[in-house]
Amino acid sequence: MSKTNLIQALNEGEHRFTKMAKDIWEHPEVGYTESYASSLQARLLEQEGFRITSGVGEIPTAFVAEYGHGSPVIGILGEFDALPGLSQTVSPDQTPIVPGGPGHGCGHNLLGTAGVEAVTALKQLINEGTLPGTIRYYGCPAEELLSGKTFMARDGVFDDLDCVLTWHPGSSNMAANYSMQALTGVEFFFSGRTAHAGAAPHLGRSALDAVELMNVGANYLREHVPDGSRIHYQITNGGQAPNIVPDAASVYYFLRGKDRAAVDHLLERLIKIAQGAALMTETSVRWDIKAGCYDTLPNATLNDLMHAQTEVAEPIQFTPEEEAFAEQLLKSVHPDVLAANPEAALHSEKSILPTAFINNKQVFGMTMGGSSDVGDVSWIAPMGQIMTTCAPLGVQVHTWQATAAFGSSIGMKGMHYAAKLMALSAYDLLQNTDGVIEQAKAEFKERASGITFTAGIPAEVKPPVPAHIKVTVPAG
Repeated sequence: MSKTNLIQALNEGEHRFTKMAKDIWEHPEVGYTESYASSLQARLLEQEGFRITSGVGEIPTAFVAEYGHGSPVIGILGEFDALPGLSQTVSPDQTPIVPGGPGHGCGHNLLGTAGVEAVTALKQLINEGTLPGTIRYYGCPAEELLSGKTFMARDGVFDDLDCVLTWHPGSSNMAANYSMQALTGVEFFFSGRTAHAGAAPHLGRSALDAVELMNVGANYLREHVPDGSRIHYQITNGGQAPNIVPDAASVYYFLRGKDRAAVDHLLERLIKIAQGAALMTETSVRWDIKAGCYDTLPNATLNDLMHAQTEVAEPIQFTPEEEAFAEQLLKSVHPDVLAANPEAALHSEKSILPTAFINNKQVFGMTMGGSSDVGDVSWIAPMGQIMTTCAPLGVQVHTWQATAAFGSSIGMKGMHYAAKLMALSAYDLLQNTDGVIEQAKAEFKERASGITFTAGIPAEVKPPVPAHIKVTVPAG
């Protein structure tokens, strides 16, 4: 079967996967609770003949689906968790389906489904003997909590990959040549002594005072960190009542930096600040590492390979109705947000739904502000990553406008395009056309500069899975 036949198979299956993506969009689940989406995908892949390994990394909703035998082993990453508070209909007006409920404002209903779509089409070629090797789909939970893939990586499920491919819904078609930041998520818990805040405040030792003093120290630290570093925090427990000196309080920090070493150093300094706050308030402090992802290590060989598939796959075509919906949706976005969109500067197109594919080498390796646990995988095996147009230029992810776009036909078209580019790229990798795997591995080795992946979450830390979430067992 040629690439033309592969595209035909993908086209014929589009309705099936549009339905899956919409189904997941209609049943949004936040990180570590994605039973519906995980089961839906694992069940379909099991029916297609894939070997399913569930509960990897001690996470019930994480699974690996594998088809074929031997080398090369090519992986495709998928995600399916939603974000809290972003429930929204497919409408240009803010109209939540469930007020305050979760929604797919990052498009993970599309992200994972495109991976399932790609491996299902590739399975046909492997089954017919057209392609050698093994294809894997990784059902990865809790990307929004920046830790799902870290637990999976700690479990070793990516270690034998030759190459891995992924994508993300965006507002343009482009190779992800930039690097995302490394991150550590850490929560500090202070313990003190309670007392009546009015009658006997001198007898109390306020855990909340310790949290606030720690935050002051962290804010002074901001002046003395490398450029691009970020320190975010949220008070997760501030006590029970104003007239009770709180004996327990906590604060959750996100620390971002250029690479894993920079973030580890930032954590060392923050821990000293926490210990100082405890000393000043005569309280005690402990901390839990909850996330520890790496910066992403881009691979030009694989990104170029994914870009090259645009010569085979037909570009996205949007209808006048979709253009009109995009225009209406953008009316709700603040002009300052529209003006600050960095992707807009890359496109010569005037359309707010770009169809051309950009492979900008000038940004290769430059650090952007976000973080993702795909960074962990990129330090284990060579990783190619793209973005496709699933929302109009100017719509930011993690917004209700994004939820609306990712549930619309615009999002579905971008998803199918991503599935084609990943499937076609995996075709070349399985064939190892022109020795592309060896080229990608050589580049990976050079860029890694001798750094070996070690999970940023300590071995004793278990995934924060709610007790009611059970291991997914696909129906036979």
